[in-house]
Amino acid sequence: MTIAPRSFTVSAAVLAIAMAGMPAAAETPAQRAAEAKAYLAAIARLDDAEKGPQLNAVIVANPAAPKEAARLAGTGPLDGRTVLVKDNVETREWPTTAGSLALVANRTGRDAPLVARLRAAGGVVLGKTNLSEWANIRHSGSTSGWSGVGGLTRNPHAIDRNSCGSSSGSGAAIAAGMAWAAIGTETDGSITCPASVNGIVGFKPTVGMVSRTHVVPISASQDTAGPMARSVADAAVLLNAIAGSDAADAATAEADSRKTDFTQGLATASLKGQRIGLLRRAVGNHPGVRAVFEQAVADLKAAGAEIVEIDFQPDGSMYRDEGYVLRYELRRDLNAYLKTLPSPGMPRSLAELIEFNQANAEKELRWFGQDTFIAADKLTDAEAYAKARDNSRRLAGELGIDKLLADNKVSLLIAPTGGPAWTTDLVTGDRFLGIGAGSLAAIAGYPHLTVPMGAVEGLPVGLSLMGGKWQDHVVLQAGAAYERARTATLPKPSFKRWGE
Repeated sequence: MTIAPRSFTVSAAVLAIAMAGMPAAAETPAQRAAEAKAYLAAIARLDDAEKGPQLNAVIVANPAAPKEAARLAGTGPLDGRTVLVKDNVETREWPTTAGSLALVANRTGRDAPLVARLRAAGGVVLGKTNLSEWANIRHSGSTSGWSGVGGLTRNPHAIDRNSCGSSSGSGAAIAAGMAWAAIGTETDGSITCPASVNGIVGFKPTVGMVSRTHVVPISASQDTAGPMARSVADAAVLLNAIAGSDAADAATAEADSRKTDFTQGLATASLKGQRIGLLRRAVGNHPGVRAVFEQAVADLKAAGAEIVEIDFQPDGSMYRDEGYVLRYELRRDLNAYLKTLPSPGMPRSLAELIEFNQANAEKELRWFGQDTFIAADKLTDAEAYAKARDNSRRLAGELGIDKLLADNKVSLLIAPTGGPAWTTDLVTGDRFLGIGAGSLAAIAGYPHLTVPMGAVEGLPVGLSLMGGKWQDHVVLQAGAAYERARTATLPKPSFKRWGE
């Protein structure tokens, strides 16, 4: 569902360039323009065309992108490359909807600081991507990838399969070759899950590495934006552009002192002698996922890593208290955000959003409800919230990742990111397999990278690498080293239903 005119044609050869990914070296203005044009053509053909797969990954595209790419070629580290931005991140050109019909007129005229940094680094905003509405926090039984504004995002590897959420459009678009890279956001799994099931790289940085100002919030404790790309190196390039301190976001106070050149050493990073902790219980029981993961572990060992098996199960109160924290902060933080919107007629509170959804139930509530919204609007006990926040963060961080790293003398932790994409069912909702350990990194606010590690019956699955707070560069280097060591054949998008 893309609302931008397109009247151009592009050769198959140029479109193939877009699917293959962009070279690292600086390009000429003409080359950058051709690349942007090819990406727009891919959006038209794969997202919008009546006889195409209709991925619904992109909500709005920028027809001026080729001219902008030509103008910015050779400037800054992004060098005229195109980036799609998830539609809960403000951009000055278009409304920021979070996928909700309540915000279709939300034209703020503002760039989120991370978008301003992207542009200053020579990046081109190619458009905005669909998402799970309200970043998948509206209802507990939702279907990932659906929004009232953008409809249902489809997985390019199997269009009847789910693209996961909430950065579903960003994941599907990059897998389909619709841009060089994309911005996703995560509270718990919303970058890493869509990256894994769509067969791309996704990086959730340390919370506080990237500004959240003018990003539609769920949780100040856990929200972060991050890069989604076709390689670890590309993700690092984009992270270089968007990371940094923002006076309006207190969590980023240390970002300038903690950020580095995240691309440095990626090409030569080695796993030799590294002790890596394998979270055995997080591997799950799916035989296909286990087989792909064991191949990834063998590749890590062949590259010189020492794998340390860890038997760990998080305390169940960590998840319980995370749920309380997310609901409490949703009401607090979303109310504060809505009050900043400059356009008239915008909802100003979570209560007003609930009322809007009820008044527009045929369009907004047909497939699933808003039980999480309703529960969140009732949470006002600040003392209970503080206790829940302290406990969940302690169990995920101090007694979770920090303790596992220290006790086992390992540099990072690994597990499968999740299972393969499930068949999308708007009637009964998502079906997760209980694989992975990403909630540890999400709740603690620590870095989490997913890298493609193979496929189960043609459906991609990713390898998770997680580290301690501010160890973003360490995690990226290990991910790049794994990419080079990987022996698995990665699937290509079929743009068909699974099995066809």
